[in-house]
Amino acid sequence: MTRYVALLRGITPSLPNMANDKLRGVFEGLGYEDVGSVLASGNIVFRTEETDGPALEERIQQALNDELGIAGGTIIRSHAELRALLDADPFPGLTHGRGTYLTATFLKDGALKDGASPEQSPEQPDPRTRIVGDPAARVFLAVIDNRTPGTTPDFMGWLDRTYGKDITTRTWLTVQRIVKKMEA
Repeated sequence: MTRYVALLRGITPSLPNMANDKLRGVFEGLGYEDVGSVLASGNIVFRTEETDGPALEERIQQALNDELGIAGGTIIRSHAELRALLDADPFPGLTHGRGTYLTATFLKDGALKDGASPEQSPEQPDPRTRIVGDPAARVFLAVIDNRTPGTTPDFMGWLDRTYGKDITTRTWLTVQRIVKKMEA
């Protein structure tokens, strides 16, 4: 069996249909095993014999929409993909915190337009943001410098405008917590 995480877009934990117990119930209803949640922001870990990531994404998203009215997006990553991402140490010497915000933006297959790919760093939206890609994990990794006085870079808005809705972002700490839960 393969261990996966479903990274759900647009989850608002204060809404009753988006509570972790309801989300886990949908996954259990689909027959997935060892279903668990990480934080309250739409990170559901599970095991299945299925290996077709896009088919899993479609099946889960359809069930979330049918059963809970959640029309957001679902992006699947295997434990092996996330473990390799962590082992690559993409933020050497940096610690996620208030001044240096570390994020991972996961892309659904087909989210990139015009032949772009995660190994090609996108145009930098703000000099306080440094972005690198990891093609194996289909992810953009960003270091957002919040230490500079002034407004915080509108990185999330830029991502949505540039790549559409087939993406979802997690802090680096959340990615680490997801992998820890997958290994438990």
